[in-house]
Amino acid sequence: MEKRRLVLTFPASLVGEPITYKLVKDYDIVLNILKAQVTPEEEGKLVVDLQGTESNLKNAITYLKNLGVTVQPLKKDVRMNKDKCTHCTVCVTVCPTKALTVDRKTMNVQFIPEKCIACELCIPACPYNAMEILI
Repeated sequence: MEKRRLVLTFPASLVGEPITYKLVKDYDIVLNILKAQVTPEEEGKLVVDLQGTESNLKNAITYLKNLGVTVQPLKKDVRMNKDKCTHCTVCVTVCPTKALTVDRKTMNVQFIPEKCIACELCIPACPYNAMEILI
């Protein structure tokens, strides 16, 4: 199984369509929505993990593009600079996916990149600039 993290941008005309349902049903894709910003009659954005065979992923992405959905790989990565981190835990409180947690034995902040959706809430929250965005 292959996995891709993508940003999908839907034109307003497609926001009400069951596109994610069709990805699952017609293309046998495992879809995990990491972040969504969808408003009726406006452009919509989804950050998703898509998982499936290479062929199914390719066909699903072609389907999306043919509909008029903009498909971009999620290139942004968040990184914790351990040299700057003082383990104050401010970032932990703003992280919606629990990619930032506290090890209760050491009381150190731990960063789990696989859980991060690059929402960037931790970036301005960190008073020591220990959380960084890599583009």
